[in-house]
Amino acid sequence: MESIVLGIVAVLVLGVGAQWLAWRFRLPSILLLLIFGFLAGPVTGLLPPEALQGDWVFAFVSLSIGIILFEGGLNLRLSELREVGKAVRNLITVGVLVTWVLAGLAAYHIVGLNPSLSVLVGAILTVTGPTVVIPLLRHVRPSGRVGAVAKWEGITIDPVGAILAVLVLETILLLEAAPGAGESLSEAVWHAVEGLLLTITISVGISVLGAALLILLLYRRLIPDYLQSPIALMIVVATFALSNVLQEESGLLEVTLLGIILANQRYVPVRRITEFKEDLQVLLISSLFIVLSARLDIESLRFIEEEALLFLAALVLVVRPVAVWISTLGTNLNWREKVFLSWLAPRGIVAAAVASLFAFRMEAVYPGQAQTIVPLVFLVIVGTVALYGLTIAPLARFLKLADPNPQGVLILGAHLWARRLATILRDLGFKVLLIDSNADNIARARRARLPAARVNALSEEVLDELDLSGIGYFLALTPNDEVNALAALHFAEVFDSTSVFQLAMRSEDGEQDLPAHLRGRPLFGGKVTYATLTERFNQGGEIRVIELSEKLTYEALLEEYENDLILLFVVRGNELLVHAEEGQLTPQPGDKVVVFLPPRAREKEEVEAVSFEQLVTRAFVRDLDRCAPFEELVEDVSSLLAQRLPVTAARLSRGFLDGARYGLMPITHGVALAHLRVPEIEEPELLLVRCREGVQITVDGEAVEAPASGQPETVYAILFLVSPEENPGKHLRTLAYLASRIDEPDFLDRWRNAADELELKATLLDPEHFLILTLRADDETAAWIGHDVGELELPPSCQVALVQRQQKRFEPGPYTQLQEGDRLILIGEASAIRSLRQRFPSARPSSASVER
Repeated sequence: MESIVLGIVAVLVLGVGAQWLAWRFRLPSILLLLIFGFLAGPVTGLLPPEALQGDWVFAFVSLSIGIILFEGGLNLRLSELREVGKAVRNLITVGVLVTWVLAGLAAYHIVGLNPSLSVLVGAILTVTGPTVVIPLLRHVRPSGRVGAVAKWEGITIDPVGAILAVLVLETILLLEAAPGAGESLSEAVWHAVEGLLLTITISVGISVLGAALLILLLYRRLIPDYLQSPIALMIVVATFALSNVLQEESGLLEVTLLGIILANQRYVPVRRITEFKEDLQVLLISSLFIVLSARLDIESLRFIEEEALLFLAALVLVVRPVAVWISTLGTNLNWREKVFLSWLAPRGIVAAAVASLFAFRMEAVYPGQAQTIVPLVFLVIVGTVALYGLTIAPLARFLKLADPNPQGVLILGAHLWARRLATILRDLGFKVLLIDSNADNIARARRARLPAARVNALSEEVLDELDLSGIGYFLALTPNDEVNALAALHFAEVFDSTSVFQLAMRSEDGEQDLPAHLRGRPLFGGKVTYATLTERFNQGGEIRVIELSEKLTYEALLEEYENDLILLFVVRGNELLVHAEEGQLTPQPGDKVVVFLPPRAREKEEVEAVSFEQLVTRAFVRDLDRCAPFEELVEDVSSLLAQRLPVTAARLSRGFLDGARYGLMPITHGVALAHLRVPEIEEPELLLVRCREGVQITVDGEAVEAPASGQPETVYAILFLVSPEENPGKHLRTLAYLASRIDEPDFLDRWRNAADELELKATLLDPEHFLILTLRADDETAAWIGHDVGELELPPSCQVALVQRQQKRFEPGPYTQLQEGDRLILIGEASAIRSLRQRFPSARPSSASVER
């Protein structure tokens, strides 16, 4: 009993230890697992090979492979096949047949196996496997469709190759047992065809039934959360066993199909099940390789001679390239992608397991040569994993299928300011990808036209789901320090450790909670936390790109903002430099810096005021004698705004009505202010409605009460504001500007008495920042008649914002020629407007915009 317990413990310790060492030293895990198993078995006797020869070993191996293939199926998305489906189909059909034939011929002519064993070895070596292909893809991160082709082939070819090998084995055994050659051959062919049809029928039928049962249980909520993964595992192993009972080795195809069905259905989430299977897969792979390599005998190494090495070379240099090029004829893959696939065929756990099982069964038929199968296949496994693992990344870079210096950014966290940061990086020309587990954040990012994926960053499958081609940096920006640290460790498997960053995590005493090797590099100087950035953004801080020069140096920029800015990135040429630890990055003239500015300083308030005047001057105006009911008015207003905004009228209408319905629409002094924030826009839009006779606002048949009085109020002005969601500070400042105008004692009188649209807008403008001019031939303004707007000698920061010509109002361009009688609204900083007033003394504030 003690020896059995020690053996089990040894398998687990060696397997998990090998996996950890492989991660720590960036080595292919399969190599260390095979070495550890061989040392523990025939070399040291810690796991006696004779104790690992029973039937229980093959039952355990078969069941474990079934679970591994199920987990692989969960990673396959049918949407990926739209572009690469033909190539994948050919590789797992035509490619398998070509590999089988050529590998069998090589085994016969090079190794010297008899025809039956040669055909069997060729069938065994048709498989590659997700346990070896997917880690290589994670490391290389090939661009475009070739990664999807390799992933699909690696997962689906395992059951196909295993079924082929089983059919070949059964055919050989039948031929050996049959007395008549002609009769036995026809019987063997019929047996193989019958077995193939039965395998496909049984696998498809049972996988559909198993998937339907699990989906039904989850959809009806008949399983508590803590039992979802165990029951899913129960269904997987039960259907696997049932399929194998009805047709030998059909279980491998059945569980793969079961995983694909569950991954592509939309009825219930399977994320919890997927995460459980990922953890189980690591344990199973570790145990399988240790057990199978420990079964080897020292004597079996004598079969590895020059012929075996030549056989390995033939597989790599001839068999795989020929199979790929024949399979991809007529597909949309280019020559670079074909070369890449030709150099990616590492053998994995299925080949090892099937070889061990078949050698055992063929020993009685071919006692001399059957012992060759296992060491030969293990040599192919070790050789292909080592060769492809060391060379595939340089080859991908040479073929331009992988960027040698990727500059894209993967951002964990799709909240408001992270989306703003991603937008700026995208506009600078860098690839960005946002990931978050929050569906609302992802939806908002996609509406803002940002690439985004809803995933669990700590899930093992996330590395397979994401297209990381062209991405070289990982930034963890969530409010959860622990999640940031765990995600940084997780993505360090893919990115270089120097390219994995997270926000600073601080304990109450100011010390770091985790040592440096258990977290990512600290971002933005090492002292900036999520709370710091969020508070700055909510208070009106802006993320901005500033180009440095000999005059505007970074030191001058710091001085301008009194050292109160946060350096985020430096763009130097085509390279993105992430600001990490303080003092390790110094911006130079010619660089572009991405900085997080503080909330606008007092000297910047005039710029903000001019921006507000621009918003008002370009606003829509509806001047109505009688207003329709509020809900009808909202529909009309929303349709008008939708002409300028990339947002549907229905969505705008719903937002305005919800604001009124839930008390988010201020009503005061006869004015209602309906406001809404949406992610798709960059600048706010305003629409002004004057109700000359006044109206009471009702929603759902109920009057909306003014917050101050608690009573319904007649309103004569309804202002509709739509602001970008990405800039909450600007939205709040715009509301504050509007509120300050509305609160002026005579606002409502001036509003109701305004003669036209220009005077309506003037009621919301600050006289210090605007001027209305009417061009006449008999005063100073005559100098502008007949000139283009672009020719006017205007003070800096001043512009002609609106022209009224008879009954038409429009925003002028630089080539708009001014005519006598035009009325202009000019806006600008206070000093500029004062200089224009001195230049045109005949200009007077209109009746609607008296000095205030």
